[in-house]
Amino acid sequence: MKAEAEGAAAGSAMSKALALLEAISNSAQGLNLTDAAAATGMPKQTAHRVLRQLLELDLLGRDPATDRYLCSQRMRRLSAAVLGSVGSEAYSRRLLQQLVDELHETCNIGVLDGTQVLYVDRVECDWPLRVQLQPGSRVPAHCTAIGKLLLAHVMPGRLRRLLDELPLQVFTPRTLRTPEQLTQALQQIRQCGFAINEEEDSLGLNALAVPICDPRGRVVAGLAVHAPLARMDLATMVGKRERLERCAADIARNWFGPQ
Repeated sequence: MKAEAEGAAAGSAMSKALALLEAISNSAQGLNLTDAAAATGMPKQTAHRVLRQLLELDLLGRDPATDRYLCSQRMRRLSAAVLGSVGSEAYSRRLLQQLVDELHETCNIGVLDGTQVLYVDRVECDWPLRVQLQPGSRVPAHCTAIGKLLLAHVMPGRLRRLLDELPLQVFTPRTLRTPEQLTQALQQIRQCGFAINEEEDSLGLNALAVPICDPRGRVVAGLAVHAPLARMDLATMVGKRERLERCAADIARNWFGPQ
């Protein structure tokens, strides 16, 4: 009987924790204690206790300026690991392979991990001249197409903190060097709906990225194509945007179900 009671208590605690994590992850701006309790139907005292435990486990963070609870970097890394897991990877890998077979250039999927992009999947082209990286590799966010795309869709409060943390390392003469330059570029990305990397991290290499969105329309990842300028100029690459967007929509349906 004691074991059953302890099991039931543990199950109840886990259910509460999952309910709070789901409510907060579904909120674009995070939730304060009152809203989190209301969203889950928990007494405020109970919600506060569980939220404190989630903070201690580093599954949530809290914005001191607004007192809102937000998903932590650890939680985002766990989400990225899930997206790259075998169950979801098999079909998205086939979609990526089809895209690479059609475009004859490397394509990948990335998520934002702090100030870097984490590649959760990647298919290399067959050309001998290519940048060879594996899933799990990380690249700077400020000078890559996926990185800028994802930064453009970060909430303003978190974006301000990321801009303060970004080293803005210069790789080529085209690398964005100041927060002002990057902020202007992110605004343009929000307006046009895609991002380009025009030799910003490596001379002679261009890229284009489009968003992968969850059922609420939030950008959770980016899909990009990379190519040397000698094989595909930027205008030609931008002309492939619709094909990438169709692939991104197919990947989103695989991850989240019908939109």
